[in-house]
Amino acid sequence: MTYELYYWPGIPGRGEFVRLALEDAGVDYRDVGKQSADSGGGAGAVSEFIHGQAAGQPHFAPPVLKAGELVISHVANILQFLGPRLGLVPDDEASRLWTHGLQLTLTDFVAEIHDTHHPLGASLYYEDQQQEAKRRGAIFVQERLPKFLHYFERVLSVNAGNEAYLVGTAHSYVDLSLFQVVTGLRYAFPRAMDRLEPELPEVTALVDRVSQRPRLSAYLTSDRRLDFNDSGVFRHYPELDT
Repeated sequence: MTYELYYWPGIPGRGEFVRLALEDAGVDYRDVGKQSADSGGGAGAVSEFIHGQAAGQPHFAPPVLKAGELVISHVANILQFLGPRLGLVPDDEASRLWTHGLQLTLTDFVAEIHDTHHPLGASLYYEDQQQEAKRRGAIFVQERLPKFLHYFERVLSVNAGNEAYLVGTAHSYVDLSLFQVVTGLRYAFPRAMDRLEPELPEVTALVDRVSQRPRLSAYLTSDRRLDFNDSGVFRHYPELDT
C-alpha cells in the first residue's frame, strides 16, 4: 500500500511523528506538503484536502494519512492504525492498548510543550504573549518537564525487556515518538535538558538506540529530515529555557 501524508511544509511539527514510523518501516509514502504545486503538492494541496469535502469527512487539522480508501487524522490515531501494519506494535490487544495509552500521554506532553510559547492562543504571535510565555515556561521547566520525562523513565525501568523499549521486548512506534519528543526538547530547552538528562539514563539510552536504527539513521542524515525551527512545536527561545 502507498500512503499519502498530508502535513504543512517547512516544519517537522506533529507530522514528523508519522514520518518517523513510515521511514523506520521503509515503506513507500507520498509527503504531499513537501512536493511542488506542479506535482499536486504544497500547502495549498494540504489545505484543500483537509478542508475539502471530497472524502465526505472534513478534518480539523493535519496530520492526516490517506491509506487506500481510509483517511485518518490525529497522530495517535494514525500510529494506532499503522502500528500493526508496519510491525511497530506487539500482536496482543493488551500491548496495543498500552502502546496507544503511552502515545496519548506523549500527545498531552507535546501540547504542553507547544503552550510554553503560545500560552494565550495560537492566533497570537509569540511576541504578543511573551510575558505570559515566560511564566508558563518557568512552570513547565520546573514541574511539567521532569514529571513527564521521569514517568517515561519509570516505564522503561520497570519494563521486562533487556533493552530500552517502552513496550515488551521489541521496538514500537511509541519509542520513535519519545525519540522525537526528547530530540525536540534538546533543541527547545537545551539548558533544562542538560540538567535533567543525567537523571534519565533509560530515556537517553532509548534515544541513542532509536537514532542508530539503520533506516532511521539514514533518514535523520538525509535532506528529507526537516530541522527544528522557530515555526514548529519545538521552538528555542532562550528566555524560556530557565
